[in-house]
Amino acid sequence: MTQEDVTSTVPDSDALPATSGPINVITVGDTRYTLLGTAHVSEESANDVRQLIDTGRFDAVAIELCDARHHSMANPDAMGEQDLFQVFKQGKAGMVAASLALGAFQQRIADQSGIQPGAEMRAAVEACKAKQLPLLLVDRDVGITLRRIYRNVPWWQRFSLFTGLIGSVLSREDVSKEDIEKLKEGDMLEATFSEFAAQSEALYNPLIRERDRYMALRLAEETPSGGYRNVLVVLGAGHLKGTVEHLEAPLPANPGEEIATLEATPPPSKIWKLVPWLITALVLVGFAIGFSRNTDLGWQLVTEWFLINGVLSAGATIAALAHPVTVIATFFAAPLTSLNPTIGAGFVAAGVEFYMRKPKVRDFATLRNDVVNLKGWWKNRVSRTLLVFILATLGSAVGTWVAGFRIAGTLFGG
Repeated sequence: MTQEDVTSTVPDSDALPATSGPINVITVGDTRYTLLGTAHVSEESANDVRQLIDTGRFDAVAIELCDARHHSMANPDAMGEQDLFQVFKQGKAGMVAASLALGAFQQRIADQSGIQPGAEMRAAVEACKAKQLPLLLVDRDVGITLRRIYRNVPWWQRFSLFTGLIGSVLSREDVSKEDIEKLKEGDMLEATFSEFAAQSEALYNPLIRERDRYMALRLAEETPSGGYRNVLVVLGAGHLKGTVEHLEAPLPANPGEEIATLEATPPPSKIWKLVPWLITALVLVGFAIGFSRNTDLGWQLVTEWFLINGVLSAGATIAALAHPVTVIATFFAAPLTSLNPTIGAGFVAAGVEFYMRKPKVRDFATLRNDVVNLKGWWKNRVSRTLLVFILATLGSAVGTWVAGFRIAGTLFGG
């Protein structure tokens, strides 16, 4: 594709119905894209989408959704249908908890404003189904975006970033007008991360810039030469400028290669893979030094390691209102799992909690509504098991560092 293949215009008011959001029309090769910038909490934007589709001008509609979010929209209870054990086994507990928190935030906005965020996307889905138009899902999977954010920010920011994400959406029982206004420009992730993204290039790139590029590439992939002739593209107003710029510039002949790159999760540093094993080695060496100096000193170090790890991790499960058996099991498991990087205290705690308080059918059925309120996270057995996993993991991590420094101070602090 050359630059001569691309033309960009702002449509005449007589050519298309008047809309509340901005419109750009770009012709790339044989395909004419009409990009509508929408507000994600706006009935006017939903009406704009319906009006444009009703004109009958378009032979396909592309929307700022990924498969996962589209599935969640079509099946609101999909989150509760996941195999909880597999969630823990595959290390997805944090991701599922973040998704539930974002969903709760979205529901509170809907309850307060009377408008479901993403109403314009829902309108596009329904209109396409009614008119039997192809629906193109062109946004990147939300899980991939979260993982790329996690890998892209410096390690010392990761903990505060994601605890801030979950904490911010859980703590706000009432959503401010400012938060709702933010959602008119961006989606749920952008509104939640906005205060970080404005100051962090590492966060802004995977959250905004990469997705602009990704959607332009997906449009090129879905509409090859000789494919659709007139495509309506529905995306948040905050993504309009960037996506238009990428469409106006020459795109690669094979967009799939770059799409695969933007979908890949950067591998963790080899150094960080070694850190847990290094910590284990240092602690064991500390025990050996202690016993070599004095048997009583050695047992003192072992006891302190056991108590600090066990108390902090078990105490964290108490904060999650875990079953007493879970608390006891975590107390004994945490000091041992901290010396075995292949299994975590959170996995053991969640497994015991799951066994002692098996979630019932109604817990999965009411999960989406229960987590809207902060108390519901402790009331529902599914979300409470997630909390047990996360808090036990954090408690064990803190315990490992505290006990490690304690051992070092005892041996070398004079």
